[in-house]
Amino acid sequence: REPSRTATPARHFMLELREGTRFVLRDSLLLPMLATAVFFNLGFFVLQAVYVPYAVHRLGLSASAVGITLGAYGVGMVCGALAAPAIARRLAFGRVLLIGPSCGLLASLVMVGTLVAPSFWLALLSFFLLGAGPILWVVGSTTLRQAITPQRMMGRVSALNSTATYGARPAGALLGAAISARWNMDACLVAAAAAFLVQALIIAMSPAARLARIPEERATAC
Repeated sequence: REPSRTATPARHFMLELREGTRFVLRDSLLLPMLATAVFFNLGFFVLQAVYVPYAVHRLGLSASAVGITLGAYGVGMVCGALAAPAIARRLAFGRVLLIGPSCGLLASLVMVGTLVAPSFWLALLSFFLLGAGPILWVVGSTTLRQAITPQRMMGRVSALNSTATYGARPAGALLGAAISARWNMDACLVAAAAAFLVQALIIAMSPAARLARIPEERATAC
């Protein structure tokens, strides 16, 4: 006997896209997390657009020194990932979510500080903070998103999140190039700091920052 075939319901891309977008926009936790990630990536790539010429011409760094400061980003990510379990045990979940955006803001302010005091060490510290804090955000925000998103919406929400955050990167690089061309590299550092300030304020004022633990009971909600 041939196995019975169950008809697969037709899927419509635009309909699913609208459903995923509507779900995120109406959720008091998912929306601020998405906005935080978008502004973080926007600010980070505004900075990245001008950092190498800025480091060479304004900070007076050699090619190897520029590479070392950029490498501090990866070192920070490793350190943040290693510290994540201990931090998660000691702090409320919402506090953990605040660490990444706060470190991003602090890192941008440290980089702005090089306008007044050009320094290899300040640039190194800035990129270390950009790696160490935000990796905690990646772990925490992904965990929360998966916990509170219904199974049938998981792919759509993840796709929307990836599209928005990765899409902010070329937009940030383009914005950084435009600001630098219109004004100068100094203005780019200030603009990046402004974006980092926005993302820190968004998450700090959201209900996610007040979570004591992951609300797992929402995982089955529709």
